[in-house]
Amino acid sequence: MNKKNIIALVAVAILAFLVFESAFIVNETQQVVVTQFGRPVGEAITTPGLKFKTPFIQKTHFFEKRFMEWDGDPNQIPTKDKKYIFVDTYARWQITDPLLFYIRLTNERGAMSRLADILDGETRDFIANHNLEEAVRTSNRTPVSSGVIGEMIGDSLIHIEVGRERIQRMIRESANNQARDLGVVVLDFKIKRINYVPEVREQVYNRMQSERMRIAEEFRSEGMGEASIINGEKERELQSIQSAAFRTAEEIMGKADAQAAAIYAAAYDRSAASRELYAFIKSMETFERTFDEGTQIILSTKSELYKYLKGMR
Repeated sequence: MNKKNIIALVAVAILAFLVFESAFIVNETQQVVVTQFGRPVGEAITTPGLKFKTPFIQKTHFFEKRFMEWDGDPNQIPTKDKKYIFVDTYARWQITDPLLFYIRLTNERGAMSRLADILDGETRDFIANHNLEEAVRTSNRTPVSSGVIGEMIGDSLIHIEVGRERIQRMIRESANNQARDLGVVVLDFKIKRINYVPEVREQVYNRMQSERMRIAEEFRSEGMGEASIINGEKERELQSIQSAAFRTAEEIMGKADAQAAAIYAAAYDRSAASRELYAFIKSMETFERTFDEGTQIILSTKSELYKYLKGMR
């Protein structure tokens, strides 16, 4: 290989190295700020494609163009009505001005830290300026019956004037006012969870349990009252039915006795032969009902039964 070829290869290698150092690719999810000796050069690059910079002198700083997540730490905050609660929040944010973002915050880690300061502070301020019910509920509730006579659920709740959704919206708007010169915008802010501190939580659970027990006791009392009424009506109806049945039975028995007495009287009013036949038939019926083949009896000679037995002999 001669000297000219060596020089050409070296030149091509240097040129390729310079192109490699000066070219960079920006994809659809990125935006770039080019700096020279630590200072931004020109406008931020927000369109995708192949881009160029001065090699060795200029550097590229890539930033996310998509929505990013901020997840806050639970903070203990006192409400306006002096109730201590844990508030857990999250937000979605985006870099809208990469150049201003680089100047003020340098990178995404710095942005997360600054957003945490802003959002936590605004959350604390707005929660502390409203009662607990305002932070928990969004709208007022229509009272409904609890099932206990004369009691309504919801009629004792505090009237909501602001509500949770509006508080979240006010926190987001106030945070964006503070972040106007940071090159970012808070797209959404939500209170993820609200809970009492452990000491207060135990008191709340005990109060809820007592309230449920009170309602259950009222249900039981109403049930016992209804049961007493039903049992009283049952006893009254039973006594009435038994009295009517006893009266009907007595009437039937009285009629039967009257008919039997009439039959007896009619029988005795007939001739002597008829009375003798009637007495004989009644005696035979007595024999049939009283004695069987193994029965042994002792009768007086004056007994009416003996008279018939003697005649049969």
